[in-house]
Amino acid sequence: MQTQKEQPIALTGVKPTGRPHVGNYFGAMKPFVDLQSEYQTCVFIADLHALTTLHDKEKVREYALGVAMDYVAIGVDPEKTVMYRQSDIPEIAELSWIFSTLTTMPYLMRAHAFKDAEAKNKEVNVGTFCYPILMAADILIQDPDIVPVGKDQNQHVEIARDTAAKFNHTFGTEMFKTPKTMTIESVATVPGIDGQKMSKSYGNTIPLFADDETLHKAIMSIVTDSKSPEESKNPEEDNIFALHKLFSADAIEDIARRYREGGMGYKESKDMLYENVRAYIAPLREKREAIAADPGAVKKILDEGGVVARERAVKKLKEVHVAIGLDY
Repeated sequence: MQTQKEQPIALTGVKPTGRPHVGNYFGAMKPFVDLQSEYQTCVFIADLHALTTLHDKEKVREYALGVAMDYVAIGVDPEKTVMYRQSDIPEIAELSWIFSTLTTMPYLMRAHAFKDAEAKNKEVNVGTFCYPILMAADILIQDPDIVPVGKDQNQHVEIARDTAAKFNHTFGTEMFKTPKTMTIESVATVPGIDGQKMSKSYGNTIPLFADDETLHKAIMSIVTDSKSPEESKNPEEDNIFALHKLFSADAIEDIARRYREGGMGYKESKDMLYENVRAYIAPLREKREAIAADPGAVKKILDEGGVVARERAVKKLKEVHVAIGLDY
């Protein structure tokens, strides 16, 4: 077995913009927790990234602490994982500026976040435009080997890889690793209650720590066709069944058979899904509530993680200064 020093590093970041949903959980949060035994794991709260859309100081504070509570509630172990606030590492912002001097505007104009905002006729702020450079700095300053991300975030890791390669080539060094993307394909995109990708922006989510009433309302709102219980149904075309795959694994073959043979209506399917989701998230919700009762303990976790992450960042930035000629 590898010692901790020999273990490769896995890093992920989460933007604090509100409470998580089950899509976040299966797509990014749970896979990251599962890596803790194989990797040195780091998770940062991307509070600087949040400022591109969030300009309410109380919510910035609330959401940043809330995200940390969410991750501890689902199993992130502070003894194994370095958890920290992005804003506690000022070296990230400096490295981002250095990277910006190597990055062209046409290259950044290909970024999905910028293109999406532009397509919606939004007035794009500079932070949104430069978002990928800051993310590259977030990643590369900690020297990770892998970056677990959802499928829609793959481009950001590719930009970080390109940035590392360009820096190394420009300055004739092997300063930065080119980390690999890790995507769990089976849950790369979790469907929402309308069949689209589950997303707060679509208003189609099932909140991860929902109370029973909110959970029941969300599941009963899942969009279906108009087939009667007796009619045969293709489970692979059904939004309820897509979620059964995540929460009803023990019964999935029987559910699929009953869909195809006829005899299972959508109301019965939703009722079954509700009970299974409720049983799954109830202990997570209880743990989250217990953690929220002692916010000081979570702040301490972030403070201590920030010390560890900053030590790494300071060391790396000093090496960068030498490479580019700022070591006066």
